[in-house]
Amino acid sequence: MNYFEGYRCGNCEREVPAGSAAGECPSCSGPLLAVYDLGILGRKVTRGEFYGPGRGIWRFRELLPEFSREITLGEGNTPMLEAPVLAAVAGCGRLHIKNEALNPTGSFKARGMAAAVSRLVDLGARAAVISTAGNAGLALAAYGAAAGLASRIYIPSVTPDGVVEECTAYGADVRTIDGILPDATHAMTGDGLGEGEYAISTFREPCRVEGKKTMAFEIEDDLEGKSPRWIIFPTGGGTGVVSFWKAYIELEELGWLEREKPRIVAVQSEGCAPFVRAFGSGADSVERWKDPVTIASGIRVPSSRADRQVLRALRETGGTAIAVSDEAILDSAYVMARAAGIFPSPEGAAALAGLRKLTASGTIGPGDSVVIVNTADWTRYRFMLDGVAR
Repeated sequence: MNYFEGYRCGNCEREVPAGSAAGECPSCSGPLLAVYDLGILGRKVTRGEFYGPGRGIWRFRELLPEFSREITLGEGNTPMLEAPVLAAVAGCGRLHIKNEALNPTGSFKARGMAAAVSRLVDLGARAAVISTAGNAGLALAAYGAAAGLASRIYIPSVTPDGVVEECTAYGADVRTIDGILPDATHAMTGDGLGEGEYAISTFREPCRVEGKKTMAFEIEDDLEGKSPRWIIFPTGGGTGVVSFWKAYIELEELGWLEREKPRIVAVQSEGCAPFVRAFGSGADSVERWKDPVTIASGIRVPSSRADRQVLRALRETGGTAIAVSDEAILDSAYVMARAAGIFPSPEGAAALAGLRKLTASGTIGPGDSVVIVNTADWTRYRFMLDGVAR
C-alpha cells in the first residue's frame, strides 16, 4: 500500500495532485514537497516493519512517492562509520561520518536523481534538463541512461575536470557555459524546454528531496533509534537540509523517534554564505551572494529557491548556519583522512571544518553526538592533493 497523496507548496501551501507534471508551485513558483497520509501509515506499518530487511532507497517506499518503475543503480546503504579518533580531535562526543561517496556516480545526488528520474518516466518525459555544479549532472546522465531518458546538462566552466567528459560518456548532451552556476542556469532558461522536456534543477523537481531524505532514515536505522544531537551538512542550494528536516518531521509525526529531532547545521564557505548571513540577521529569506568564490564547487551557490524552508529547518531544529574558510576546508580534508581513513570531497571537508569551529566556540559540547555527511567522492577534485605533503 502506498501512502503518497500529492504535493504541497512550501511557500503558499497550494495543493498539487500526485500525477501532476508541475515541478514547482503553479501559483507562486515555490518548492513543492511531497505529502503522505501519515495517520493511515502509522496504523498500518510499524517502525520495525519500515526499517525491515532490504537495500537501497526503495526499501523505504512507504515514505516515497509511488512509481510504476523504480529506477535504481544501487543507491543508498552508504556506510555510517564511527570515528572515535576524529571525535577526540574535533572535541565532540560520539561521531559518525555518513559517507555518501559510495553512491553510484560518487555522491548523494544519486538518491534524489533515482526518485526524480522515476517520476519523469511515469510522466512520459522525453528528456530531462538541468543546470549543475557537477555532481547532479553526473547523476542525471547516469540515471537518465538507465531509464532510456535523454538528458541535457548545463555546466559552468569552473566545474571540476572530468565532469563534462563523464557526463558525455553516459550519452548526455553537455553544454559548458562560461562562468558559475547562475550563468549555466541563465543559459538553460534562455534555451527553454521542448516538447516532453522537463527541468529538474534544484527545487524545480519535487522528488529529488524525497530520494535524499532516505539519508535520515538510514542514519536512524544504523543508530537503532538513538538519534544524534547534531547533523552537519555542507549546503549550497539547500536540498540536503530540507531533506533531513522533512524526514525527521515525518518520523516524529509517526511517533518513530526515541529522542528529539537532531539539530541541523548548514555549513557554507566564507566566500559564498547567503544562508549564514540570513540566519545571523534573523531574515526569513536570503539575498543573492555577489561574486561567490570557494574551492568547494558544490556549495558555490549564491541563492536558493527554497531559502525559506532551509532557514525554517535550521531554526525549528535549534540548529545553525556557519561559514568556514577554504583554508579550513583543505586542512579538515587532511585531518579527516589521517584521523578517520576517509579522504573527503571539499564539501565533506567543509562539514568537518564546521564541526571544529562549533566545538571551538562551545556550541557543540564534548558530550554531544554528531553525524557529519561527506556528500561526495574526492576524486573529481584532484587539486585536493596539492597540499598533501604538508
